[in-house]
This record gives sequence, structure tokens and C-alpha cells, in this order.
Amino acid sequence: MPLPDHDFDVTEVAVPWRLLTDAGHQVVFSTERAGTRPAADPRLLTGVIFGQLGAEPEPKRFYQELEADPGFVGTVAWEAIEPSEYDGLVLAGGHAPGMRQYLGSEVLHAKVADFWRLERPVGSICHGPIVLARAGVLAGRRTTCLPKYMERMAYYGTAWKLGRYYRTYPLYVEDEVRQAGARFERGPFAGSARGTATDDGPAFTVQDGNYLSARWPGDAYLFARRFDQLLTT
Repeated sequence: MPLPDHDFDVTEVAVPWRLLTDAGHQVVFSTERAGTRPAADPRLLTGVIFGQLGAEPEPKRFYQELEADPGFVGTVAWEAIEPSEYDGLVLAGGHAPGMRQYLGSEVLHAKVADFWRLERPVGSICHGPIVLARAGVLAGRRTTCLPKYMERMAYYGTAWKLGRYYRTYPLYVEDEVRQAGARFERGPFAGSARGTATDDGPAFTVQDGNYLSARWPGDAYLFARRFDQLLTT
């Protein structure tokens, strides 16, 4: 699971880590420079605006547990990744400015393209499909990602206070994924309800062969469980 140095989404990293680890998998984290201790977007831990829009209590607890995991501190450098050594690849999301280090890395794009060619399980959520789009592997593949309507609502609802915090790039995530030639699937309208450990009702994922994608933190539990299935079948 490659990550930027900071600003990734709490839920989209901590929930897959917790569920995959509990299922018996070893999650290896990677950052641009080996040994970097990555950090989530702090606003998602305290509440983005007026204490709202942040991560839910359980994912925040998972993140506290993750910070104590030795693998979270002893990260592998992106350039040192040997794709053939791993059974799966998870590309998490996040929207704050620090994500650009990860989303825009040509080194990471090349490693992701190498892993994709192995035809092993790949999962991406929210902004994660941008990495795949820029790696040049999404053409013709079914995928979801952060839908434009969700990105737009978050931006317009907070811009008066936070400026462009919810606009990672001028181009919407959905538009970049579509321009890469992917067959985008928006899924049902997502309000404030999120999937949980016991309720997948509000959640949505898209599976295309060995590739699994999801839209936002509200899909993280279902995404993690279905990625586990890809790894074990």
C-alpha cells in the first residue's frame, strides 16, 4: 500500500489495513523515501469543519492502532518496490494537498504499471484510480472513483472556509479517469450514510476481473472485504 508522506484519507487506509491484517494478510507500506512515517490528513481526525465531515470513530481507532504497527514506520521506498514480491496492491485516496506527491509520482506510476501487468489483485478507492489513470492502465476497464457530484458538493459546501481543500486538482477525479479511457460507473447516489463493519447497504464497489474499485470512505469496509476475497481465491 503506497502512501504520500501526509494527507491520505484515514478511513481508506486504516479500514483496509485492519480488515486485511485480521484476515491474515501482511500489509506492507511504501513511501517516497524509505523509513518515512506517514501521517493521515489531520482534519479527518478532528473534523473538517465545525467538527463534521471527518472519519467515523471506529476508523479513527483503527488509525491509532495502525500508528503503532512496525510496518507503518519501516516503510519501503517507492523506487525499491519489487512488484513480483507482492500478492496485491491497494491504492488509497485522500484529497488534501499532500496527496499530490503520491498521485503525481512518475516513479510510482511505473511501479504500478509493472504490478498491473502481473494480473494480480489491484484495489483503488476514491482518488486512488488517478494513479492507475496516470500509469496508463485503465483504458477499457470498468471502474468507479470519487464521483464528480460528491467532489463538487464537498468543495462548494466548504470553500467559503477552506478554499480549495476539497479540490486536489482543477480536473475532477471522475473526469481524469474518464479521459484515461476507463468505463466509469457512478453507482447509486451516496448521501451521508456510510457502510460499516456490519452494514454494506450504503456501500458500492466495482469489480472488473482482478481489479476492484470504490468511491469514497463510505465504501471502505465492503472494499476491504472484497479485496480479501480477491487475494484468497
